[in-house]
Amino acid sequence: PKVYFLVFAVMRLTKPTLFTNIPVTCEERDLPGNLFNQLMKDDPSTVKGAETLMLGEMLTLPQNFGNIFLGETFSSYISVHNDSNQVVKDILVKADLQTSSQRLNLSASSAAVAELKPDCCIDDVIHHEVKEIGTHILVCAVSYTTQTGEKMYFRKFFKFQVLKPLDVKTKFYNAETDEVFLEAQIQNITTSPMFMEKVSLEPSMMYNVAELNTVDTAGESESTFGSRTYLQPMDTRQYLYCLKPKQEFAEKAGVIKGVTVIGKLDIVWKTNLGERGRLQTSQLQRMAPGYGDVRLSLETIPDTVNLEEPFDITCKITNCSERTMDLVLEMCNTNSIHWCGVSGRQLGKLHPSSSLHLALTLLSSVQGLQSVSGLRLTDTFLKRTYEYDDIAQVCVVSSEVKQS
Repeated sequence: PKVYFLVFAVMRLTKPTLFTNIPVTCEERDLPGNLFNQLMKDDPSTVKGAETLMLGEMLTLPQNFGNIFLGETFSSYISVHNDSNQVVKDILVKADLQTSSQRLNLSASSAAVAELKPDCCIDDVIHHEVKEIGTHILVCAVSYTTQTGEKMYFRKFFKFQVLKPLDVKTKFYNAETDEVFLEAQIQNITTSPMFMEKVSLEPSMMYNVAELNTVDTAGESESTFGSRTYLQPMDTRQYLYCLKPKQEFAEKAGVIKGVTVIGKLDIVWKTNLGERGRLQTSQLQRMAPGYGDVRLSLETIPDTVNLEEPFDITCKITNCSERTMDLVLEMCNTNSIHWCGVSGRQLGKLHPSSSLHLALTLLSSVQGLQSVSGLRLTDTFLKRTYEYDDIAQVCVVSSEVKQS
């Protein structure tokens, strides 16, 4: 068998952890008396004044490889040592990371070292931000030339698993005003707490985003999760965002069909002694709601109105089809809602993707929460009628009686 002059040493670089001890104590009336308490106070690893806490003041060096999670930075120390009594030449050290989809070169330098004397070593530190889950193989290879001119080559493999740190689920809620509300549920599926440094939504080019995860207190914005945004193991937190179409896309927002891209979540956290991790989701997509050929939405409507007193609303009618329509508006009274105005009036031609606004007046003859219903739109070209009921709700209260 070949005798290799060089040997490998590969170690993962991780930060130390706080030392933990198991407190042993008893009551003073027990046989040991105050002996255990005094031993804990004299123990240099305990926190003075809080000896019964398991967390100590000392640091412990890593005893094993530990876990590596998606989004964290993998760091490793590679050392090649000359164990022989001869000088070797043209030493080339190469470190590759093999994943399920690609092979990455992590070597800091691709230049060969001219010579390596006995008992000397070549050191290298590699860093890589992990972007895939599953099996990873660190392939370390060394080639060199002996004094006799013989070319030598060998390599070693170091396998490790990359785990998933967070479970992210999303829900979409479509509003009548073309706004989209996104709820992101983020769960910590690791075994240690996380400090959530940032959870933000990067919207697509169609939308502007407003984060709804803060409250105003005394003129200052505070997180709804408190000043210390720690996420304990297996805990879940909900983040809410509101997306509004940009002005140049606002007119087309009501006629968008099929799947649309919303944006992507950017999550940054820290663990243990400030180790940073970052995840960015793929583009989030939602199925745009179907409005049929004609969409009717309310632009303005009062929350509360007086009984038997007229009030105004503003409707927006959008042609979502691919043809021009000639529309006629009809208003049908219900038991509680009565329309004021002329029914059966012509609205004129409405081209595809175009909209028009209507100011309408109505009154209610019944108190309580009443539903606005009874609008009918007829396309005279196809003789097709579109019915709109339960468009919105309004609270009807009794008007104040003036005393003479």
